[in-house]
Amino acid sequence: LAKCHGATNWVGQMSASKHVAFLTGTRADYGKIKPLILAAHENGFRVSVFATGMHLLPQFGRTIKEVRRTLPKDITIVPFKNQVENDTMDVVVAKTITGLSAFLTKMQPDLIAIHGDRPEALAGAITGALRNTRVVHIEGGELSGTIDGIIRHAVSKMSHVHLVANDEARARLIQLGEASASIHVIGSPDLDIMMSPALPTLKKARARYKIDFDEYQVAIFHPVTTDLDASKHAAKEFVAALIESGRNYVVIHPNNDTGHEHILREYELLREIPQRFRIFESLRFEYFLTLLRNAQALVGNSSAGIREAPIYGVPSVDVGDRQRGRYDGPSIFPCPPNRAEIKAALDSAVAAPRVPQLGSFGDGRSSEHFVQLLKTGQLFDAPVDKVFVDLKDVM
Repeated sequence: LAKCHGATNWVGQMSASKHVAFLTGTRADYGKIKPLILAAHENGFRVSVFATGMHLLPQFGRTIKEVRRTLPKDITIVPFKNQVENDTMDVVVAKTITGLSAFLTKMQPDLIAIHGDRPEALAGAITGALRNTRVVHIEGGELSGTIDGIIRHAVSKMSHVHLVANDEARARLIQLGEASASIHVIGSPDLDIMMSPALPTLKKARARYKIDFDEYQVAIFHPVTTDLDASKHAAKEFVAALIESGRNYVVIHPNNDTGHEHILREYELLREIPQRFRIFESLRFEYFLTLLRNAQALVGNSSAGIREAPIYGVPSVDVGDRQRGRYDGPSIFPCPPNRAEIKAALDSAVAAPRVPQLGSFGDGRSSEHFVQLLKTGQLFDAPVDKVFVDLKDVM
């Protein structure tokens, strides 16, 4: 008992002295890392949040308000605007590096946690690597289409610790030359929220967002930055398909990647049909999940169509190749960005049976696994001097 008590004291002392910083640049990554932020805080670690990207932009809902509303008051939140209209992604990365460098100088965290494949995550990995601040990358080792895949793998190469969703992602990181000891399978953090019994009811979600129709689809369409001309045409075809389908839609603004303005311009056509289209700059993640769970289908090119929707058994229409190479399953209906084919795929999706596909995204306890890694010191003790591990040395 004495040994156990001593160990408890040691963990308590460590948590009180260690500072964990989180970087968030979008409504999506915030929804996924929020369980980890709260878990670290609840277990006595000092926590701060560097909020940038879409969180500071009015056309995407200025979701910094959401970050502030949903986190305890004693968590330090540092907002930083890294983008103005027409800034390209490289400029966004450069600005984020500048702001994050100042943040690290002032806050001196022991590690910084970043997520996924966004430009802000790339800036976080670059800054942390060059500043010898340990970088913990969440959900590396996965496949993304277009520029996102390049960013995700680049982020992994500059990160010191990897918290991955499954063994498949772990194997890819080993293939990239990452040390197996630096890779920890904790599952996908958004599953913690998706499976929570505390999600709002559909009635509450519809009332909050004034959604009057009973049957609806969720529509999310992002730009494809590697071919902006094709992306512009795809946006026209996508919107035309929604209008011609005669169905009801909950439409969510695209992300802030280069080319988003073309999509927003097309969405003006949807505003002329308010009885069928409810358009939102952003939705709180928990309410989005409830609306998704009860939708007839999801249509667009968001990762939600190939990650969250299948877990709920909601059919999804995956338009174009933005999600090329990612998870494929019976509830996903791929199609080219052509209005006739989008409508046909949507008809098939709505008629398809709803069969939840939990896949290999964890057990819904990612935050518990994360805290355990914090308490044992494995994340804080990771070496900042990385060595490439050749495949022949691990076979």
